[in-house]
Amino acid sequence: MIDQILKERYQIQQQLGKQAGRRTYLARDLETAQLAVVKLLLFTPDFAWEHLKLFEREAAVLQTLSHPSIPQYLDYFEVDLPDCKGFALIQTYIEASSLEEHLQKGRFFSEPEIRQLAKSLLEILQYLHSHSPCIIHRDIKPSNILSNNRSGNSIGQVYLVDFGAVQTVAAREGATITIVGTYGYMPPEQFGGRAVPASDLYSLGATFIYLLTGTHPADLPTQEGRIQFENLIQQNPGFIHWLQRMVEPSLERRFKSAEAALIALETAEALTLLPKVIQPMSSKIVLNKSSDRLEILIPPSGFHPSLIGIGLFATAWNTFLIFWTGAAFFIPFPFKIVFLLFSLPFWGAGISMVASILFPLFGKIRLLIDTKNITQTIEMLGCKWTYPKPSHRTDIYRIERQEKTSKKDSDGDRVEVPASLSILAGQQTYKFNLSEPEMDWIAAELSDWLSIPTTGRKY
Repeated sequence: MIDQILKERYQIQQQLGKQAGRRTYLARDLETAQLAVVKLLLFTPDFAWEHLKLFEREAAVLQTLSHPSIPQYLDYFEVDLPDCKGFALIQTYIEASSLEEHLQKGRFFSEPEIRQLAKSLLEILQYLHSHSPCIIHRDIKPSNILSNNRSGNSIGQVYLVDFGAVQTVAAREGATITIVGTYGYMPPEQFGGRAVPASDLYSLGATFIYLLTGTHPADLPTQEGRIQFENLIQQNPGFIHWLQRMVEPSLERRFKSAEAALIALETAEALTLLPKVIQPMSSKIVLNKSSDRLEILIPPSGFHPSLIGIGLFATAWNTFLIFWTGAAFFIPFPFKIVFLLFSLPFWGAGISMVASILFPLFGKIRLLIDTKNITQTIEMLGCKWTYPKPSHRTDIYRIERQEKTSKKDSDGDRVEVPASLSILAGQQTYKFNLSEPEMDWIAAELSDWLSIPTTGRKY
């Protein structure tokens, strides 16, 4: 095929790639003297009409696109030569190396470079996914991402190429589906023939994991379908959490769109610029964290003079209830049952007062966030109970810092509402009442580790 001229215009220069039934060549456009890429689909023994369908779809999609980081459509025609029969798709040539080629040459990618790559590629995906119908690439991987003019800490210009697996509409139920993509980069739903915008995000996340670890995603261990890569890299915990969301096997827990992933990435980057807030000298809170686990142990707050008044009132209250309940046993049936039932709410209030005295003296709060869940445990006098219910870590969407304020009670009097720090996850709220400096410190640690901004923060 070298020096062969197609359509009296495109002179083949050299072969760029070869697959079963497909050839890719570099050609010279004799009319413009510019280089171009020629993709050929050949009528070979393993030819299937589904291949032609995908080839025509690629040509049709490229015709509708106009983006500086995507190859431009130039021509599409049938090829009928003695030794070559099929179809040709012509597109602009981009003089750049793929990320796969960079890796094979021993080039490494740092977290700042991955962030640059992510921003550029997510912006490209925003463009593709915003089309109607939505355009889904379905085969994002290092060999389909090009980069040139790389220097220093700059990744250079980034391009997304090879739209041979592109899908323009969601497959309808009962329709014939062609499963395309590359193993290791394909999300679970794509194996079932379904592709949505979040499917491209999974492939992009798997690509970044490959760039950071140097190991193909298919060769990494998995747990419950999740790629286990955290122990192979030493990156900012917030950035690791962002990657975990990108390659979350569950569609419900993955980023829903390129825009959402980009906002989360920019938030994670902004958090690294916040001033460092250190633990107050007087604080006895214990915080332990690693790349996949953060644990906060809040010890008993200790004795406070206000407990004396509460203790005296609780003693009087519960003493009266003991006499009341004891007297109820001497009342004839069925009035006995009525008196006992009537006393239950008062017992609830009495027990609550006792707990409010014992908890500052003996109660601990333990918050644990790992790769799967967020769990809060209350511990007191050898007893443990979980409150509120555990939530999935990926359901965490806000860290809220509430300043001290006041509000009117049912009698119209103003009562003080202490400052608080809350973690909101799904339908659950995990709330702490700490000193102001401690809340500033814990809020900063949570924001940095989860890559979630704190609303109402003072720093």
